[in-house]
Amino acid sequence: MTEQRPDPVASADDEARALALSLMQSNHAALAWTDPETQTPGISRIAYGLDEDGIPVALISGLAAHTAALRANPACALMVGEPGAKGDPLTHPRLMIRAEARFVGADDPARPALRAHWLKGHPKTALYVDLGDFAFVRLVPQSALLNGGFGKAFRLAPTDLAPIAPPRRT
Repeated sequence: MTEQRPDPVASADDEARALALSLMQSNHAALAWTDPETQTPGISRIAYGLDEDGIPVALISGLAAHTAALRANPACALMVGEPGAKGDPLTHPRLMIRAEARFVGADDPARPALRAHWLKGHPKTALYVDLGDFAFVRLVPQSALLNGGFGKAFRLAPTDLAPIAPPRRT
């Protein structure tokens, strides 16, 4: 008889949520996608940020393989978090977000505000943000796995990745 081991991945706690939110503040990410022709995985480094609601967003070119892949199959994943300068890279925190890609059309009324917000964090993209082959894509979280360092693994729901709203003044 095989002994079942306990699940080593814990549910998110406040510390895990805070770490995940801090990792999401990056300006780049690795994006995993599925090639529509071969059904094999691909991965790209992308410029990345958060929209005003804390949803991951990217500005991607129609010339990139991942654009066609996301249009054909919007299921994707992001990896944020970089290894530190010292030590084993696997001891540094990282967050994998399973997401659904949702393209923002050029005529979408939300695009101007998204564009303005994006340029605050990525000013050099002003050179090409308005070129016709570039599109914004929201990468809406479906679930996530946080590796907070050796022996610290957590499952996160989309609600765990939502920024904490500041208290409203009355």
